[in-house]
Amino acid sequence: MIRPRRSVLYMPGSNARALDKARNLPADGVILDLEDSVAPEAKTLARNQIAQAVAAGGFGKREIIIRINTLETPWWGDDIAMAAKARPAGILMPKISTPAQIRTAEERLRSLQADPAINLWAMIETPLGVLSAQSIAATARDGDRRLAGFVIGPNDIARETRMRMLPGRAAMLPLFAHCIVAARAYGLDILDGPYNDISDGAGFASECAQGRDMGFDGKTLIHPSQIDAANAAYTPPADEIARARRIIGVFDLPENADKGVVQLDGQMVERLHAEMARRTIAIADAIAALTAG
Repeated sequence: MIRPRRSVLYMPGSNARALDKARNLPADGVILDLEDSVAPEAKTLARNQIAQAVAAGGFGKREIIIRINTLETPWWGDDIAMAAKARPAGILMPKISTPAQIRTAEERLRSLQADPAINLWAMIETPLGVLSAQSIAATARDGDRRLAGFVIGPNDIARETRMRMLPGRAAMLPLFAHCIVAARAYGLDILDGPYNDISDGAGFASECAQGRDMGFDGKTLIHPSQIDAANAAYTPPADEIARARRIIGVFDLPENADKGVVQLDGQMVERLHAEMARRTIAIADAIAALTAG
């Protein structure tokens, strides 16, 4: 099943008002955060507030993901225990650098008898995480198979590699492409990282378009004002949907049943284009279903 993840908004677990607001925002998903946006002295408060918010419900069709603290901190055990009980759609693990970290989380969830439907998401935000992206992604094919996708953390990558966060992100594009290919090789989704300047709407829209064209499934956000632009960038436009339907239609004609290549509007179209067209229609239909009502 294809699930739209055009816009996934970080919300600090220590801010009860933000958690309440998340129920009515037009984001496809929300990440209820226990990590970077929460001060050490507020970790317990945030954990309790997230548990209460998820139990209360009211998030509608939005995908709920809880970001826990890293395995190297004293908080992660309590975080994952709360998340297992709360039963969100996913648990986001920061600073994943090795497959062993995914295995550790899977083992803990197994010991907690957590719902098998709870997915794990891995944040790729360290040099070793980028280098190990393929082996991390491979955990989706064996064991508990909880891994659902990657989330890019460009700010931490910049800090640890000393790459500068410049418009266009030229220095980081090879790293992103490597992670995208690794994710796709094992059937995972992958979300682009946040854009820091919430006052720069044009720059944000440009980065959304860049991420979409690179192959990301959506963008993680740090402010509600960014939701509409992300949704627009990652929603297939009407003309693309129309062409997708025409490509499918031409291959569905009886005379083309055995053909691998057909001609449409003066262009040669292969069956692989029909497969791509079907995905376009599927994501468009999924977005329509998500936003209906």
